[in-house]
Amino acid sequence: MTTYDLALIGFGGVNRSLAELIAARGEALRTELGFGLRVVAITDLRLGSLMDADGIDLSMALGLGGDGGGETFARHGGSAAPDNEAVIRNCTADIICEATFTNPDDGEPAVSHVRWALESGKSVCTTNKGPVALRGRELAALAEQQGVRFEFEGAVMSGTPVIRLARQMFNGLKLNGFEGIMNGTSNYVLGRMEAGLDLGEAVREAQELGYAEANPAADLEGFDVQLKVLILANELLGGNLQLKDIRREGISAVTPEDIRAAASAGRRWKLIGSARRTPDGGIAAGVAPRAVDLEHSLAGISGATNAVSFETDLLGPVTVSGPGAGRIETAYALLSDIIAIHQASEISGAAGSPAAAGSLEAATEDGGLARV
Repeated sequence: MTTYDLALIGFGGVNRSLAELIAARGEALRTELGFGLRVVAITDLRLGSLMDADGIDLSMALGLGGDGGGETFARHGGSAAPDNEAVIRNCTADIICEATFTNPDDGEPAVSHVRWALESGKSVCTTNKGPVALRGRELAALAEQQGVRFEFEGAVMSGTPVIRLARQMFNGLKLNGFEGIMNGTSNYVLGRMEAGLDLGEAVREAQELGYAEANPAADLEGFDVQLKVLILANELLGGNLQLKDIRREGISAVTPEDIRAAASAGRRWKLIGSARRTPDGGIAAGVAPRAVDLEHSLAGISGATNAVSFETDLLGPVTVSGPGAGRIETAYALLSDIIAIHQASEISGAAGSPAAAGSLEAATEDGGLARV
């Protein structure tokens, strides 16, 4: 039976949860999925780097870093300082699981992590939006060239499989657009404002609950949703948009008076990201707060839950909702990507051809789009 060797780049909540899942359910997953999983490399800012081609002791690794004691991998045959490029290029992993903190302006360091992995002939699954939104086509083309996979289901709605579901289940339908609630923090804040809190109070509560970062601007000002709209518009509508093409407006200007006025009119404020095909063949996309009717498919999405409503030609609107955050949920997204890599390998092996790369489309020489 096949066993996939994994390298975990970043050992925070998401990859740590994936390691916990493998440690706790590894044999059950082997039986259920038809393949095994083994972690052969970990690199982390606090813990340093560790590689072991025979498999890392996950109980040891999971015991580090949780109590703030300062112990690193140096005491276990590794190094105290991380060397991500060396680990990614030189480890024996088949699949790189990339889950580091990334700058949304340039996608780094995740863009480099993905590129180093693909150049080394390793498949990649990532939960980071930056590499997909900002360098997706370039990285997909590199994956195809190397005969490996580039998967990123967790980049939009955490463990809720919105990208893969739309691609696999909407065959025969024409997708004309989508709109969605793609940021749990802003959705929670608007819900608490509807309950009577002002913006500052709602943000502080979200921070106390762990929904909002110390600097919540990425969530409140729509930057997070802007990247997610870019991914979905290019991936599912076949667009060739850049970040500057996505109009952006956050919720910081929504006042308690706006909330009350909407409630009196039978409406509810939501931060909605959307993209839609235009009559001239283009795509109009943006992020903005909107007061929607209570009958709207997104009006009842509360708390940190996310949802996307797809506009199809034969079925009308089809709405998918589920967790948009959470370390366990996002770790499941990585597992679902690994499953997709395995399934592609099985198919390509049966066909006698190398695995086709990832999920993005690449531009052809004549300006058209081709699936890669």
